[in-house]
Amino acid sequence: MITPIQLNPEHVTKELGQFGERLAKGMQALKEVRDVHYGASEKEEIYREDKLRLYRFKSTNKVTQKVPLLIVYALVNRPYMVDLQDDRSIVKNLLAAGHDVYLIDWGYPDASDRFLTLDDYISGYIRRCVQAVSKRHGVPAINILGICQGGAFSICYASLYPETVKNLITMVTPVDFKTPDNMLSHWVQDMDIDLFVDTLGNVPADLMNWCYLTLKPFRLLQQKYVGLTDILDNKAELENFLRMEKWIFDSPDQAGDAFRQFLKDFYQGNKLLKGGLVIGDKPIDPKKVTMPVLNIFAEQDHLVPPSASKALEGHHRHQGLHRALVQGWPHRYLRLGRAQREVPPAIDAWLRKRG
Repeated sequence: MITPIQLNPEHVTKELGQFGERLAKGMQALKEVRDVHYGASEKEEIYREDKLRLYRFKSTNKVTQKVPLLIVYALVNRPYMVDLQDDRSIVKNLLAAGHDVYLIDWGYPDASDRFLTLDDYISGYIRRCVQAVSKRHGVPAINILGICQGGAFSICYASLYPETVKNLITMVTPVDFKTPDNMLSHWVQDMDIDLFVDTLGNVPADLMNWCYLTLKPFRLLQQKYVGLTDILDNKAELENFLRMEKWIFDSPDQAGDAFRQFLKDFYQGNKLLKGGLVIGDKPIDPKKVTMPVLNIFAEQDHLVPPSASKALEGHHRHQGLHRALVQGWPHRYLRLGRAQREVPPAIDAWLRKRG
């Protein structure tokens, strides 16, 4: 039903006038905005291999936690999301809480990385990064925070090398890749992955991004840009928006063979949950993840539904699995907003209880 106020000419004229003023101010704000930068925390490179860089974040706060924390991010996005800007940084909040924080930056794969496998990433790169951090601190095991696909990799790593992981934190991490509400999973079930990879080689980042955006086209391709008009006259908010857009579209290509195995074994075969997953020549069994686990997931995540993450609880039977549910935040925004007030304190409190 159309309400009278919507038909009121004075009201419509006022709304149009205000909209015009916002656009005018927005045009001026856009002229003043320069290229937005990311990264709130200073860091140093401590190890490199191929495209990979391992960073340690510098902190002005005293380190009070003896066990360092290594962040393992997904391959499909750039990891600077965890340190996007001064008031949106999981890293900064963990540093402030006294943690020593490290991050794996996978870099940008090119044609020379076409035949990298999941074994290269998990038993190769991740294992050597863990060794580098452990050696630096003189400890046999470290804490790992795995995010999204990086969380699935971290579960596999912890299954293979449990003696090197003190505590494991998984964040928006799928374990059951075939839940009914997993839209991405429905897309790829009947896909000929071999033909896809054999044709393309490395999977282009633009193609991957288009797939993610079209999962919710109205919200991600239209609604957010219409909403942009509400902040066009606010330079700070505009810069926040552009910084997020820069991250969304700054995606690496995917190494062909690793992509092939991930989709076939994880999405189509659901082997992390059902069994039969082999990395290299080593079988993966989540029940061998014997260290304490904190599982963090989001209520409105369309890429990794809560049911996909909660499936880990059926496997972990050792020192206890704890869950933390972040209300209302979709997948790519879990690292922002309310999550900044909830996630780092939850991680800090949970780790402190475990020494």
